[in-house]
Amino acid sequence: MTHPGLPQRWIFPALGIMGLMILFAVRSRPPEMRPTRTLNLATVPVFGILVRFLNASPWPLAILKIFTVSCFLLVVFAGLFGTDIPERNLATVFVWNYWWPLVVVSVLFVGSSWCAICPWDNLASWLIRRRLWRRSLPHPGFNLKVPAWLRNVYPALILLMGLTWLELGVGVTTQPRLTAILALVMVFLSLISLYLFERKAFCRYFCPVGRNMGCYSRLGPIEVRPQNEATCTTCKTMECYNGSALIEPCPTHLTVGRFSQNTYCISCGNCVLSCPHDNVSWRLRTMGSEAKAQARPLWDGSWFMLAMLGITSFHGVTMMSFWQDWVFTVARWIGESGQLIFSFTLLMLAGFVVPILFYALAIGVTRAMAPSGSSYKRLFLAMAFGALPLAFVYHLAHNLDHLFREGGDVFAMALNPLGIGVAAMTAAERHGMMMQTLFPEEALFGIQTALMLLGFWLSVQIMRHRAIGVLAGGGTLQGNKLLPMVGFAVLITGFNFWLLSHEMVMRF
Repeated sequence: MTHPGLPQRWIFPALGIMGLMILFAVRSRPPEMRPTRTLNLATVPVFGILVRFLNASPWPLAILKIFTVSCFLLVVFAGLFGTDIPERNLATVFVWNYWWPLVVVSVLFVGSSWCAICPWDNLASWLIRRRLWRRSLPHPGFNLKVPAWLRNVYPALILLMGLTWLELGVGVTTQPRLTAILALVMVFLSLISLYLFERKAFCRYFCPVGRNMGCYSRLGPIEVRPQNEATCTTCKTMECYNGSALIEPCPTHLTVGRFSQNTYCISCGNCVLSCPHDNVSWRLRTMGSEAKAQARPLWDGSWFMLAMLGITSFHGVTMMSFWQDWVFTVARWIGESGQLIFSFTLLMLAGFVVPILFYALAIGVTRAMAPSGSSYKRLFLAMAFGALPLAFVYHLAHNLDHLFREGGDVFAMALNPLGIGVAAMTAAERHGMMMQTLFPEEALFGIQTALMLLGFWLSVQIMRHRAIGVLAGGGTLQGNKLLPMVGFAVLITGFNFWLLSHEMVMRF
């Protein structure tokens, strides 16, 4: 059973709009660097009431944590002891058709807030610290510093690639028991990390989902920042970093007055609760503003963003009807038989590497067109932020199909999470579930198209901002010299549109 692809009547007008965006990018003057406008969410009518309630004490967040951990334990129980039929088991349906798509969508509205109520970390914290929310002194574990060679996002990238391999190569998404075991493994990794290292090293360096959300939240419209920077400058006690008598210190080693990017913020609210000056606020900002100018270009972060570009597109490729033919072809070339895991792995690595090679080529052409002495490394690091929205919007557009076409009746499933006495879905039932979207199919197509255009526009704008002063002698990349990078964005967006235009095989 397959999902209908995005019709050409949506794609061709979108390509025309992209052409106008390209014309604007190469013809207009370089953008001016202006301070980002923000709005304190606590002051917004009606919505501000909710923000103030959540930040008034630790209990609202603690209750949400209890809820997510309870759901997590139910999902694990269903996976371990329920039916093996994936579309009838709460574990596989909820995790892969609801939780993962909704976590990605949530970045658009609440940034990295999922990390604050993540059951992996919270369950591990409760087991190690034996506190629901109060600070645990002294640290119940070894409290070691993370070794210097691990203080980067490469461990999270390796785990993310490993999860992709398990999901698409081994087929964890169709096996409830393996889904439950994988969830428990993530809790175990979080628990060991919390016991060995200071603060929450797993959240900052190792968690594949958290680092994915951290990258995406660079584009998101929500940030945690000081209300008055002067107050932070004169603060001597820095409770936001060190914690207070009751509140744990920042789990990812951040100081509110000194950080300007969401990458490692897990929205836990510790800084809001511990600040004696009541100077920390949740703020609304323009989408993409951080990636345009504030985020620092680092090697590990750049590779992570580029790898995400390959991972998201690779997910789409594996759900095309021609994917198995590709795997069989590679297997014949290398003489593999059986489960064809090695053939899959080769194609997966190619899916990661090919977009990076195109990016490296675009950077090389850009450097060749730039004035003599321009640094390839500096261009590579700065322009990598332009890849982030391309990965994010395709991730969203792709997951919308899973969310709205394959979810089924999750409330009915919650009443029978183990799938007791329920047979596998018939072809007619699958077709009916796929066609009964939450809103009209044309609206879904429109949202997917709008997301793709948004991603392309953000990519072009980020590249234009990142091009300011990036050349030798502080020169700015502009006009036709931007074309190689814009061409890269066109290539990726065009390929992802092509993926969306094909019928997509259902997950179960």
